[in-house]
Amino acid sequence: MPEDTTLLIACLCARWCNLCGEYRASFDDVQQRHAGRLRFVWVDIEDDEDIVGSIDVDDFPTLLIARGQAPLFFGPLTPQPATLERLLQSAQAGRLAPLTDPATLQLAARIEAAADCLGGAGR
Repeated sequence: MPEDTTLLIACLCARWCNLCGEYRASFDDVQQRHAGRLRFVWVDIEDDEDIVGSIDVDDFPTLLIARGQAPLFFGPLTPQPATLERLLQSAQAGRLAPLTDPATLQLAARIEAAADCLGGAGR
């Protein structure tokens, strides 16, 4: 599948966050259900701070969905798999308008560029 049509789903969390630790299994399960069709990465806001940059992540989990370097969603979400699945369905159906905030555009570009180094959600 061409990179510009494949959705990238990045979960921004922190190792010290208990909620993130609990959500990780759900995120990994959703990744497995979409294996080969969507790209998933787990971004630790402290370990990967060069990728996160100056973006403040206040709520966990925070999700970025992008098509190539074009962000479609960036924000916190409730940590249930069904919430993520509904959001992914909206993104795949083209119901999410591209975001234009410069900081979010830059974040999406950094995560896209580093996605192979970040590995999958199960790294």
